[in-house]
Amino acid sequence: MQYMLLINESEDAYTGENAAQVMEETLAGHMKLIEKLTETGVDWSGNRLREAHTATTLRYTGEDAGVLHDGPFAETHEELGGYYIVDVPDLDAAVEWARQIPIPGEGAIEIRPIWPEDE
Repeated sequence: MQYMLLINESEDAYTGENAAQVMEETLAGHMKLIEKLTETGVDWSGNRLREAHTATTLRYTGEDAGVLHDGPFAETHEELGGYYIVDVPDLDAAVEWARQIPIPGEGAIEIRPIWPEDE
């Protein structure tokens, strides 16, 4: 079964005087995770996303046609920073992979099953 692991983190973790070190360590953690996924034969894909200020949100409120907004405008103080899609046997396996995703500071990983087109 495929699961999407949505990485929600604060972009503030990558600012300040040690920003370059935090970024380097975080990227190294992602490379380590990718190596493990590949070594264990887990089918996966994923991408890093541009900063939240580059986002555009289409927000629906009731029955309107949707209103475009510059920015992420999600009801959270964290931004979606990237994602992985892993093809694993069950939720427990997806959780184990999600636990290995590096997040500097505070954040969350949302683990969501992908709804197959044939269901």
